[in-house]
Amino acid sequence: MKFESVQYSLRDEVATIRIDDGKRNALSPSVLREIYQAFDQAESDRAIVILTGRESVFSAGFDLNVMKRGGIDALRMLRAGYALPARVMAYPYPVIVACNGHALAMGVFLMLSADHVIGCRGEFKIAANEVAIGLTVPRVAAAMLRHRLNPAAFQRAVTVSEYFDVETALSAGFFDELVDPVDLIPCAEARAGKFKELNLRAHAASKRRIRGALIRRIRLAIPLDLLDALLKGLRGGRPR
Repeated sequence: MKFESVQYSLRDEVATIRIDDGKRNALSPSVLREIYQAFDQAESDRAIVILTGRESVFSAGFDLNVMKRGGIDALRMLRAGYALPARVMAYPYPVIVACNGHALAMGVFLMLSADHVIGCRGEFKIAANEVAIGLTVPRVAAAMLRHRLNPAAFQRAVTVSEYFDVETALSAGFFDELVDPVDLIPCAEARAGKFKELNLRAHAASKRRIRGALIRRIRLAIPLDLLDALLKGLRGGRPR
């Protein structure tokens, strides 16, 4: 199955969802819609998921062109993006992210919603750069960063928009492991093979137990973050 910017393939109960818009994997309304559709298909297939990007980039975040235009399209994009981590965290089978390179802003928050995150070595940057560009970090973003990062890294990521290289991203908690680029997909496939050995019913129930409060908090935060974005737009700024 192939959409315009997202590719879906299924083999041996493992679904690979690859985001590739040919550029920076901006999370536009159409890309977000395709990601949702791919996860729906994977769930229908009862598949473990490997979510990955294209060469040198996982995702650079929301589509800035849509942001600059503002209006209802931008708000709909924000709503879909902010809701996506909750969708992924609640997915009933293991989700592995194979991060190909740079991950910024909403790309980071999507990455952190997985059960296991594999980074690859290279001159790549991982950052929630909202404060650096003059924005208050959204509540959803802060919740996702707190969910994964160690306390000191969380403070730096949120308050000073630290750009982490891949080694410091590993120690901060963005990644669970770090491999050479050539080993990224083979490693993800090997992890998926091991995860098949889990009792997947227990896996799903355990995720619901430990993430239920966080998922509810994210869903409650979405309208507040959208209101913030709307007010900022009315004041002449644009949400990122």
